[in-house]
Amino acid sequence: MTKEAILKQFWGYDAFRPLQDEIIDSILAGQDTLALMPTGGGKSICFQVPALMKEGICIVVSPLIALMKDQVEHLRQRNIPAIAIYSGMKPREVDIALDNCIFGNIKFLYLSPERLYSELVKERIRHMNVNLFAIDEAHCISQWGYDFRPPYLQLAQLRELHADVPFLALTATATARVVDDIQLQLAFKKQNVFKKSFRRPNLAYMALHEEDKMGRLLRLIKKLGGTGIVYVRNRRETQEVAQYLFNHGIPSDFYHAGLSIEERSSKQEAWFANVTRVIVATNAFGMGIDKSDVRFVVHLDVPDSLEAYYQEAGRAGRDEKKAYPVLLYQQADCERLWENVQASFPDTDFIKKVYHHLGSYFQIAYGSGKGVALDFDLVAFCKKYALEIIPTLSALKFLEKDGWLTVSDAIYIPSRFKFEVEFSEVYKLQVQSAKFDPLIKAILRTHGGIYDLFVPINEYEIAKKLKTSYGQVVEMIQQLVTQGYASYLPKTNSPQIEYLHERVSIDHLSVDHTFIQNRKKIKEEQVRAVYQYLDAKTCRSISLQSYFGEQDDTYCEVCDLCLIRAHSDKEDKKIRAEIKYILVEKSLPLKELMDQMTIGDDASKLKIIRKLLDEEKITLKNDLYSWVVPF
Repeated sequence: MTKEAILKQFWGYDAFRPLQDEIIDSILAGQDTLALMPTGGGKSICFQVPALMKEGICIVVSPLIALMKDQVEHLRQRNIPAIAIYSGMKPREVDIALDNCIFGNIKFLYLSPERLYSELVKERIRHMNVNLFAIDEAHCISQWGYDFRPPYLQLAQLRELHADVPFLALTATATARVVDDIQLQLAFKKQNVFKKSFRRPNLAYMALHEEDKMGRLLRLIKKLGGTGIVYVRNRRETQEVAQYLFNHGIPSDFYHAGLSIEERSSKQEAWFANVTRVIVATNAFGMGIDKSDVRFVVHLDVPDSLEAYYQEAGRAGRDEKKAYPVLLYQQADCERLWENVQASFPDTDFIKKVYHHLGSYFQIAYGSGKGVALDFDLVAFCKKYALEIIPTLSALKFLEKDGWLTVSDAIYIPSRFKFEVEFSEVYKLQVQSAKFDPLIKAILRTHGGIYDLFVPINEYEIAKKLKTSYGQVVEMIQQLVTQGYASYLPKTNSPQIEYLHERVSIDHLSVDHTFIQNRKKIKEEQVRAVYQYLDAKTCRSISLQSYFGEQDDTYCEVCDLCLIRAHSDKEDKKIRAEIKYILVEKSLPLKELMDQMTIGDDASKLKIIRKLLDEEKITLKNDLYSWVVPF
């Protein structure tokens, strides 16, 4: 099938968006390709379409487990076989999934980068018929990027498994330095970049110094209309701000990673349906969410990088209609951001202390623990050992970079189920047992492929169909497991830590101090770039484009700076006209001239008088100002 036919059959679109066509052709030609496309630009189509055109399987690497799960679900809804392997899955579950990629009809395998630490995974990939490696959020491979992820450094090893398979690296934000580094780290055979402009003409960027943030937020929402997102720093603030807006008559709700999957889903659905007008969230909200009619995205705290801000602000106005990304800040916010950056780079002794406490927390003996994956509650851990959260979280990331362990984000993983016997044995059980027959029918009717691999199940939905309780469904499933008919993995909603090596004493724990210092310098540079954006004098869009290495001197005409300049220009023209009108009649000393002028404040009047003198349109002689240009 042609790429156009595949696009039409599986996605229902008649034509590709800008750049998608060219990127797909580059991949089909077997070329390593880097695609820079803003949020909402349709990056997934760029690897899904060519992968469907070719024999074999496409391996997609992504650090975002929630996004992986969403994409797998969307592909399955289109009858495209896809599976995901990520932190939190049991070894046997992973083993079965990999077997299906080799011997089954799977077209897309989604992997978290941590999985490439496993020799088992790498060896299985070697035996797969791979047609493409797609690296999502590719900026994560560069230490110069804003969201460096140490496990991404393993990705170049995929070349050793399939030397001739092309790489497609995808990202929404990357500076010129990061663009070069991505291609270097992924060992591109030659540089090959497709880049869409960072200019979003329909977005009116605003960065406003504001002491009364809540009052300004309320006025903005009432004035702008439509639905929007408000980003805040922590979970507590999501609830407080949402309650404030609700109390002032704005249908609003809060969202953060600590909510259950049911709560998150219901809140998202209400917002998508415009029942909830404003969602107040931490940055856990937004990835993979494609709501086109978002009219505003407001940040109540200063972001720690322009890359993060550009991505989050870019969730506004995907329908190409005018929308407003607004950043409200105070001087204290800037100072707090700098303090947080300093706290994010603990010294070597602190990192070693965290590693030691981690072993005690999980009761792992020295010389053991390799391959062990455990649920991890960061807050409880910090509370037990009296540790600050920000430096502790950073310490874990540096331990991850040095290859001691991996840390997964908190993500909801649903319950999974698989029959362990042949269909005939299950059918025999149904005939013999009236107790299990309704349960088995409910599972089989809802889930395909359940004899081949673990599939997600929802015990509450099954209970509803059987008109029984959740507890009774789980009890019957456990009985099927006990009798050897099935395997069952209960749901989890916890982050995980996995030890990659046996526990060692802190005297034998190596920590790359030089790397930490280099990362600190890079982070400080990124924060200074945010400060420069706040202090910009020309145009917000020009400022953002310049940061990403894109030269464009065209004013956007819609940001706060452009509006101020336009207002100032209009006032300047009026002041000029008034000066001309007054001085054409007769020459005047400065005080009388100023007294007769009715437009602008004294500073504005003096500024234009000086300009007119520089332009030689007025003269100053014997303390008298005169108009010298013919009327």
